[in-house]
Amino acid sequence: MLPPDTIAAIATELAEADRTHGVIRRITARHPEATVEDSYAIQGVWRDKNLAAGRRLMGRKIGLTSKAMQQATGISEPDYGVMFDDTVYADGAEIPVDHFSNVRVEVELAFVLKEPLEGPDCTLDDALRAIDYAVPALEILNSHIELEGRTIVDTIADNAAYGAMVLGSTRKRPDEIDLRWVPGVLSRNSEIEETGVAAGVLGHPAAGVAWLANKLHQHGARLEVGEIILAGSFTRPVWVGRGDTVSCDYGPMGVITCHFV
Repeated sequence: MLPPDTIAAIATELAEADRTHGVIRRITARHPEATVEDSYAIQGVWRDKNLAAGRRLMGRKIGLTSKAMQQATGISEPDYGVMFDDTVYADGAEIPVDHFSNVRVEVELAFVLKEPLEGPDCTLDDALRAIDYAVPALEILNSHIELEGRTIVDTIADNAAYGAMVLGSTRKRPDEIDLRWVPGVLSRNSEIEETGVAAGVLGHPAAGVAWLANKLHQHGARLEVGEIILAGSFTRPVWVGRGDTVSCDYGPMGVITCHFV
């Protein structure tokens, strides 16, 4: 692994980029020997500093769970990041675009847990039993590392490129709806940009929750009651800027709208 002082220095650099909404040079360009475990260590240092500063953990995001997203990024395995309380917006929110870097929007489902979930042998059925309900969600990507040539090591260190999420209000229990076939029709300024169905996420969007529980077990952690889990996008990301209005129609799970200011 990278030396602890290098990990701490990169975490500090990313924290400053987050504060200034800047972009830094790729970690893998400077440290080609860096591993996935190095990148989770960097993310962990950044996370712990934020928790110490008073931010509250709301849940986790899972990324790169669909072929669409893997092809869009050139990265072929899932990853995860953390979500803090001040990054959650309600449907209809106005979102300051200057708070983010390389701003894009993805179409996802989010899950809220009613039971803890722990690896190492968590299955889809285990995840479905632990889920209280699903809600539609938009994820706002926020990349502080140059995009060209990045690898999963760069992305994970950058908190899996998570910026914020917009949560819908329609709640469905897993036994109320076939979550695989929840649609997403994403529009920017009334023009359809992307479409997909939730089965694009590992065959079932809750499969990502099981993957996350198993991955967290490797890092000595588990998912807790009440956590929100963003399960991963089933469309490619759409670039947005100031003045754009984004909406997504999730069919039986309603419509989410937000405006970037």
